[in-house]
Amino acid sequence: MQKPPTLVLGSTSRYRRELLARLGLPFEVAAPAVDESAAPGEAPAATALRLAIAKARAVAARHDHALVIGSDQVAECAGRLIGKPGNRERAHAELRRLSGQVVVFHTGLALVHAASGRVQTALIPVTSTFRSIGDDEITAYLDREAPYDCAGGVKAETSGIALFESIVSDDPTALIGLPLIALCRMLRAEGLDPLRDSATAP
Repeated sequence: MQKPPTLVLGSTSRYRRELLARLGLPFEVAAPAVDESAAPGEAPAATALRLAIAKARAVAARHDHALVIGSDQVAECAGRLIGKPGNRERAHAELRRLSGQVVVFHTGLALVHAASGRVQTALIPVTSTFRSIGDDEITAYLDREAPYDCAGGVKAETSGIALFESIVSDDPTALIGLPLIALCRMLRAEGLDPLRDSATAP
């Protein structure tokens, strides 16, 4: 009987790792080592999907019997790309700019079957409307979360959810960076069912 493929997350993001762990499936983690720069003139959604595919393929090239997950997220507000602030000063300034604005988080997802070369993809947009946020709220939020490695300084899986007026998406986990609903669909298409095959299944 042929050994089932290994599941590999092509990302070093702890947020994506924590999300994937929710499914209860055993998996490995590998760094994709992909240049994440946007191409000139490339739309944010196209960047997210291209990089998700590139990450999955880069890792699949080193794992010849694996199902490799690649994901990438690009945020935009009124056509402006929003990156990771990196420090407190930039995070504070960014959150002031986002106050009362609508931000779309484009999350690209790819699943590559290394042996067959099959690639499944999805692009999940998350339309997020920010509340009008006061400086004191931003300061308190940054004190609590230090979210400098998150796009826009938004850590939605914890108290960052209080920054929003509303969030609209087909997949709530897409906002955090790994769309689990779409991923489960892709895994089932490869014969791996998170409900029946997870380590926590009865």
